[in-house]
This record gives sequence, structure tokens and C-alpha cells, in this order.
Amino acid sequence: MKTANIQSISNEVHKTKKIRERDNRHFLHPWEDMGYHGHNERTAAISCEGIYLYDSDGKKLIDGPGGMWCTQIGYGRKEMVEAIAEQAAKLPYFSPFNLTCDVSAQLAEKVASLTPGDLNTVFLTTGGSTAVDTALRLMMFYNNFRGRPEKKITISREDAYHGSTYLSATVSGKFRDKNYQDAADDLVKFISSPNPYRRSKEMTEQEFRDAKVQELEDTILELGPDKVGAFIAEPILASGGVVVPVPGYHRMCLDVCRKYDVLYISDEVVTGFGRLGYWFASEPVFDIQPDIITSAKGLTSGYLPLGACIVSDRLMKEMGGEKAEGAVFSNGYTYSGHPVSCAAALKNIEIMENEKILEHVREVSPHFLNRLQELRDIPIVGDVRGQGLMACVECELKKDEESPLELDYKMGLRIDNHCQKLGLMVRPVVNMNVMSPPLIITKTQIDEMVDILREGIIRAMKDLEQEGLWKPAQC
Repeated sequence: MKTANIQSISNEVHKTKKIRERDNRHFLHPWEDMGYHGHNERTAAISCEGIYLYDSDGKKLIDGPGGMWCTQIGYGRKEMVEAIAEQAAKLPYFSPFNLTCDVSAQLAEKVASLTPGDLNTVFLTTGGSTAVDTALRLMMFYNNFRGRPEKKITISREDAYHGSTYLSATVSGKFRDKNYQDAADDLVKFISSPNPYRRSKEMTEQEFRDAKVQELEDTILELGPDKVGAFIAEPILASGGVVVPVPGYHRMCLDVCRKYDVLYISDEVVTGFGRLGYWFASEPVFDIQPDIITSAKGLTSGYLPLGACIVSDRLMKEMGGEKAEGAVFSNGYTYSGHPVSCAAALKNIEIMENEKILEHVREVSPHFLNRLQELRDIPIVGDVRGQGLMACVECELKKDEESPLELDYKMGLRIDNHCQKLGLMVRPVVNMNVMSPPLIITKTQIDEMVDILREGIIRAMKDLEQEGLWKPAQC
């Protein structure tokens, strides 16, 4: 038996080594640090079930990031596999440029039934980036059609992430991602992040909120209302650190946009499809009915790529009718409305409805957030924030003496490495660890996840102390 176990371990090590060799030789990953290209030792995911991934060494890991904010119904759902296979056998593809298809039309109708207000027209895309790109191009088309060719600037925010196509990356405000990339800088203006953790200690949260809203209005006036076409905002800034604005912020921003005829684009690629316990968070959580909503990720729970740009009846009416004959919205993709992806989305929505997953999120999320708040007693934890089933634990080493970035980069990855050894994956973002587990997670699993995260942070803190990079505050 002992010999067999040794042989099994040897086979697993060999398998992991082979996967990494192929990966390093041929797979250029998103956000690759080119200084490490070809020498990475990434965890190799092999199989999955529920909220768990299994790596090539046979280790079971809680998927804390939920893939990439997207595995709502969890892994290994046989009904999803069956729906995908059935559609692939029936009709694996159709050209959306001159045909339509039952499953794609059905999904568009279903999505429209879930959106707030008059957002009833659905443009199906290949993912979140292309959904945002479509929204921005639609704004440009809209203003060109209305004879306002100068009204094209989009206002976005620092810490925002909206995608990696040229346009969606242009309006993303995570500036460290732009060090070696170009952007259409003349098409965007950034205002500061609405992160209340960064406010002056002399400022109340309400004063901070009002200042951020005033900054939006001042920026519109500075650029000229005849130049500003859209304001784009994630309800919660996700990969920017799960930044939750002060209550009332989005409603007040929408009022400013209405005042100056600026389109409000709500980027719900992360918050849509249950992450906050609702199909879309814009209306039930943040009290807004935007002009455009973008979504992806949870739309298929990550089983297949798909995104959607959802447009209000008001905009469609102003761009349509007899006066619009010959005005072609020349935007789209070979895989717009891909029937297999649409079948996956319909089955995903059906599962979420039948299993009352949105209600489950609303039930367990207070426990999730309360347990995470307990981590504030760890000396290097500076802030814990979140809403629904998305959260961020932000760690800090030295606030005043040095720029934290160099030191902070040593933290996130260390915490993730320790957590993986203990059975949990987290997503490190510089000095932050963000989490968005599958929506089916139970309270018991939440307890296990937070307990492991606590131990991972403490171990990373001790490492840093031993290396002289951090020391406890003196009493």
C-alpha cells in the first residue's frame, strides 16, 4: 500500500510538471507579467464539484473568487451539460447577421423580463468586455444619429474596471493596468473613486458622497454637457477592490446625468445575475433605472462565454422609426447570440429560479459579511467591505512612511499561497484579497472559508515580520 501511494504521488507531481511546462511554453495568460513568462508555477485546475476545484495534485480547494465572479450555480451541474449538449446537437451555430434562432430570441425575451424599468432590448455579445464596448459604441451611434457628433466623452472613475477591448479598457480606471498599453484618452475623463475608506477622517460619509457627486457634475460642466455622452459605473467597483459607494450615491449621480442629458451606463457584469441577491442590482439595491445595463459572467455561471448589452425603450425609440432608415448600427460579432451559449444561459436562469438561489444569497450574505468583519482584529487588516456575496479584505503594512505599493505587492500573493495550502483560493489584487464564491455556498462552508482566510493572513503577516518588512505597532 505504501509503495502504491508513493507511486501515485509521483504520478501527480509528474502530471503537474507536464501541465506547467506546456502552459509556460505556449499559453500567454491574461495580465501576464512578462518578466515571469515561461517560469510560472500556476495551480492547475483539473476537475470541480459544487464550490470546489481540484488541482493536478489532487488537492481540494474552495473557489473563493467563484472563478472570476461568475460561477453562480456552482460546478458540475449535469443539467447544464445536458442542455449544452442538446443544443450543440440540434443547432450549434447560426449567423446572427441575417438569421435568428428560437433559443436566442427566447433568452433575449427572458433577460428583458428580469431588467428594471423599460430596458427591453438585448444585444447579445461574447462577454463583459464586448458588452461594454457595445454600450459605448451605441452611445456614439445615438449621438451621431441625433446630430450631436461632439457628444462622445465618457466619464468613468478611478478604480473602475470595464474590460479589455480598446474602448472598454479606455474607460477602465485601474491605472496600473495601463502602464504599457495605449488608450483613446480623448474619449474619457476620470473622476475619483467613491471609496469611503479613502476619505479624509474629518469628513462624514455623507459629506464624502456629496463631494463625489459634485465632482461628477463639475466635470460635466468643465468638459461641456454638449461633449459628455455617458457616465459608466459599476454599482460596486469589483476588481478595483469591491468598493461600495455610500448609500444614495448612484441615485444622485443618475439625477446629475438626467440634468445634462448624459446616458447612464450601469456595468453589471459582476453584480448582475444574483451576486447581490437580485437579477440586477441597479433598481432593487441602488434605486436607479439606467439607460443601458451591461452583463455577462453570472449569465451562464461561467459554463460558456456570453454577455449582453441591454438598452432602454427610450433610446431605442429615439434611434428608430422611419427617420432611421439606412442608419445601420454596424456593431456585432460572429458569435452574437450563439445558440449553445444562449441555451446554457436559459438553463442557468431556470436553475436559479427553481432552487431559489437569489433568496439563498439574501439569506446567507449577512453571515458571510459578518464573519469577514471578524478579521478586523488582525493587525495588518485595514478594511473589510462588501455587499451580497462579494467582499474585499484590504491589508496594510505602513500607511505613512512609504508608498505602500512596493510592500503591499508582497502581501496579496503570500496570503493566497498560504490559503491554497490550507484549501482555499482567494484572488489577490495587490494588497487586497477579493472573494465572490459560488452563490450556492452554505453558512458552514462560509465558516470554513473565513477560518482558512484568517489563518492565511496570519501566516503571511508572520512571514513579513520575520523578513523585517513589518512589525507590530508598539503599545
